[in-house]
Amino acid sequence: MTGRILVVEDNADLAFGLVNNLEIEGYAVDVASDGAAGVRRAREAAPDLVILDLMLPKLDGFRVLRALRDGAFAGPVLILTARGEEADKVKGLKLGADDYVTKPFGLLELLARVEALLRRRPAAPGPRGEDVFRFGGVELRPRSRIVTKNGRVVELAPKELDLLLALWRRRGEVVSRNDLLRDVWNYSDAAVTRTVDTHIGELRRKLEDEPSSPRHILTARKAGYRLEP
Repeated sequence: MTGRILVVEDNADLAFGLVNNLEIEGYAVDVASDGAAGVRRAREAAPDLVILDLMLPKLDGFRVLRALRDGAFAGPVLILTARGEEADKVKGLKLGADDYVTKPFGLLELLARVEALLRRRPAAPGPRGEDVFRFGGVELRPRSRIVTKNGRVVELAPKELDLLLALWRRRGEVVSRNDLLRDVWNYSDAAVTRTVDTHIGELRRKLEDEPSSPRHILTARKAGYRLEP
């Protein structure tokens, strides 16, 4: 079986061993050594499957998994970790993981699980099979990351689109600036920046009929922002 696999693992020796064995099986393999790099590489390389450690620097595996699913990555994710607690397994599965292997693991078992996940993955849906979220004259296709307004494609910067997707995932709810900074820019709660406000302004300029009086991308005073259909 062939396919592209992203390994997000900070243990260099383990990552090296995984790459060697996966490549022997015919897979193309990319590696990221921390969580933030894993999210970036997943967006760039569009892997067919992600093998994800939980104990990662910069961004732990749970947050990486959440970022992947919020970013409309629909491929299988196999969590590979030393954590064997049931609560961690349940949390990972609820966040969208497809399988879970605890270290130490048998290589043959891991390869079998990878093959099984790739074998049963659905064919990529065409545009007609994709969910579409609408507000006003805007259509958002989260899986393909396409935004149109009145039938014309709107060119959004990558972070503008990530911000729109983060609001879409919690549409109708107020999302604080700090939550958006963590989800979109991986900043800590202590970060002080006008980045969110600037990007919200650009989204309104590109998507609202009257940016100065927005109907959909709304400000919750002193609390954050929310997206309303």
